[in-house]
Amino acid sequence: MSKLRGFLAPKTPTGKSAIIPEMPWLYSGTLLTVEYLTDPKNVAALFPEGVELADDQPGGVAIIWADWQSCSTSKAELLDPVRSQYLETFVVIRCKYKDVTYSRCVAIWVTKDFAIARGWFQGYPKKLGSIAVTRVFNNGQATPKLEPGAKLGASVSAYDHRLASAIVTLRQPSDSNGFVNGHKMLHSRWMPSITPGKGNSLDQLVSLGSSDAEIGVTWSGDAEIVLGDSQWDELGSILPVEKVLGGYYRELGVTFAGGTLVADFSDPTV
Repeated sequence: MSKLRGFLAPKTPTGKSAIIPEMPWLYSGTLLTVEYLTDPKNVAALFPEGVELADDQPGGVAIIWADWQSCSTSKAELLDPVRSQYLETFVVIRCKYKDVTYSRCVAIWVTKDFAIARGWFQGYPKKLGSIAVTRVFNNGQATPKLEPGAKLGASVSAYDHRLASAIVTLRQPSDSNGFVNGHKMLHSRWMPSITPGKGNSLDQLVSLGSSDAEIGVTWSGDAEIVLGDSQWDELGSILPVEKVLGGYYRELGVTFAGGTLVADFSDPTV
């Protein structure tokens, strides 16, 4: 009998059908970020047991629109770009666990199934969504130029319901892309037991980061954002906007090659 291969399902003798390839994964893209403050109690309500509010600006929230091209080290996906290009919108807060400050993604929508599979492996709570963000090109009039006063828009919807809309007006080049998404991520990887009423067969806190970062053009500016809910998604109600802090645009490339187990609460008997 042949050995079945594949980083994640489905496994086959060749492994070609696996929804995602082996790590490391390479990313190039742009981020459009809006940062704002909410009541810290809204942030704390999203923490698992043992995780606490960050000491500084505990009510900070970042909503980030990413336009990604990603691939494995073979780069074969770049020649079949439907397998490499996707959009995502993710919501990040800050937290503290055992005196270490982390960023934590608490909501995220993506446009491709392989991005969902990668995210669930990493502890990102990914769901399918419809996402649009203004792109910056080098030539022509149908693009904003990276200059003071340039405006970029973005939106995210899920199940045909609009959940967020944003406009960022660039003001000046910046060394920073904000403070909320500026730490290693602290994520939860979990899977309920197949037996109803039991605990989690997988229940872990993991830390994630990236390597080989190449930071390109970065701008900061003003931002406007409107959040909403639907009967299937919560965003405006769980992290309402109290004060908009600003917006950012960044070009970058990173590599993801794995994470670190921080705590394991799994019960393998269930």
